[in-house]
Amino acid sequence: MKTTFTDLFLILGVLILCSDTARPLLSHNDDVSLTEDEEEPYFDGSPPSNVSALIDNTAFLTCIVKNLGKAKTVTWLRHRDVHILTVGEYTYTTDERFSAKHNVDTNEWVLVIKYVQERDAGIYECQIPSHVPRSYPINLNIVVPHVRIQGSPDIHVDQGSVINITCIISYTPEPPSYVFWYHGDRVVAYDTAKGRIVVSHSQTGRETRSYLVIHNAGPQDSGNYTCKPSLSRAAHIKVHVLESEFPDALLDTSGSIRSQYTNILSLLIVVVLYRP
Repeated sequence: MKTTFTDLFLILGVLILCSDTARPLLSHNDDVSLTEDEEEPYFDGSPPSNVSALIDNTAFLTCIVKNLGKAKTVTWLRHRDVHILTVGEYTYTTDERFSAKHNVDTNEWVLVIKYVQERDAGIYECQIPSHVPRSYPINLNIVVPHVRIQGSPDIHVDQGSVINITCIISYTPEPPSYVFWYHGDRVVAYDTAKGRIVVSHSQTGRETRSYLVIHNAGPQDSGNYTCKPSLSRAAHIKVHVLESEFPDALLDTSGSIRSQYTNILSLLIVVVLYRP
């Protein structure tokens, strides 16, 4: 079969037409590729990358992921041991303090850590699936308030004297909302009416002081005392009330015991002076 010039022109025309048709298809594919790149999930950088939580309380670490899509999910892992904690809202660790929450409306993925301890401090990563692995690191700081009772762990007081205990709470992000005092396992019953047992507080900067004052101490006041502020650990002290040989005399405010000693002394002087 011979190829004529007419056939050559027809073949050339078809090739040109195919070439022109292919150009917009390649361009369209390029556009689709760009759109897919633009729709890759990414992090909203508005959540804080440093979070502080009080010890024994709950920490919330938040990352916001945009364009995640329904088929993709978020993974939380602990940086120090590269331990996967949660995938989606499923918890992978055996530590039941960890869980993940997802807010569909705000695109927030929150790692929740209950009853945080000092060992929980460190970096946690919120990871999203993409062609290039992406993560949003958050550093968790554990705040440990300092609670102590001024003086030695044991105090000794005489019967009938005053017990004065000072509890100092410092390094707290905010003042404690309350401070409870315990005698043994019972809350100290404040006696503001009679004034025998009084509790007062003072605040200076980030330091809070609580004062427990017990007047006219007796044997029943001996024992362990505990200062327990809100959102903080407790401090302890042991009180020893030393019984007097003359307990009634210590409770006598009329001076009769002094009169008795004066009378005895006078009698001795008379005996000595008039001794034959």
